[in-house]
Amino acid sequence: MEFPNIDPVIFHIYGNIGLNWYGLMYLAGFAGAWYLGVKRSQLANAPFNADEVADFLFYAFLGVIIGGRVGYVVFYHFDLFLDNPLYLFKIYEGGMSFHGGLLGVAASFWYFSRKTGKSFAIISDYFVPMAPIGLATGRIGNFINGELWGKPADVAEVPWAMIFPGDRLGLYRHPSQLYEFALEGVVLFIILYFYSKKTRPPLAVTGLFLLGYGCFRFLVEHFREPDEHLRSMAEVISMGQLLSLPMIIGGLVLIIWGYKSQSNKAF
Repeated sequence: MEFPNIDPVIFHIYGNIGLNWYGLMYLAGFAGAWYLGVKRSQLANAPFNADEVADFLFYAFLGVIIGGRVGYVVFYHFDLFLDNPLYLFKIYEGGMSFHGGLLGVAASFWYFSRKTGKSFAIISDYFVPMAPIGLATGRIGNFINGELWGKPADVAEVPWAMIFPGDRLGLYRHPSQLYEFALEGVVLFIILYFYSKKTRPPLAVTGLFLLGYGCFRFLVEHFREPDEHLRSMAEVISMGQLLSLPMIIGGLVLIIWGYKSQSNKAF
């Protein structure tokens, strides 16, 4: 299958300044989350109004960008940071970590809880079903950029395998970005959307998100090409899988704790 070689830059405004697909996908993800959040705010007994949804998403945006960049540097290229601390600010060279972004968003939950007086659980359970929208658009951005591709694949067994322009080896590879788009984005969104339509124990929705993302990411990492400097480690377990294990365990703990605490209140 041929890679649809799309120019990462949609148009130039002046010199190297312009609008690229990756940035547009981030904006599309937040726009989709805002739309769903506003629609949910119109339901009876919704804990947040439309203005509060927009307010929180601003803090979440900062959490994703700052946490995602810091996480990428710490988890994947801490050696470059030690050599040159200014590497942290070279976001234009690429490099964002979901797990770092997750910590950044968790910090925005905490801050918004302090600001509004609502519990962390209410905030988290309300907003996490919107996260897969941003995950889906982000993976489309990765695919258009031709980055974060998968491991080599046999075209006879994987007819949708493709050669990515930036791959100096010129091998047919799994389009792992599309696997992540489907699982972390579409499938996880559907699961969380329908699960959260009914009242659930505190943090159960959050737990399901952590569990679902952790499992899907752990699975897709099997097909994703690891960073070159982490390749020896990935022979045992990849960095993405290692960082997903606490999410899987934490998600299970939150779900079990939520239902147990609800059960105890019944007596």
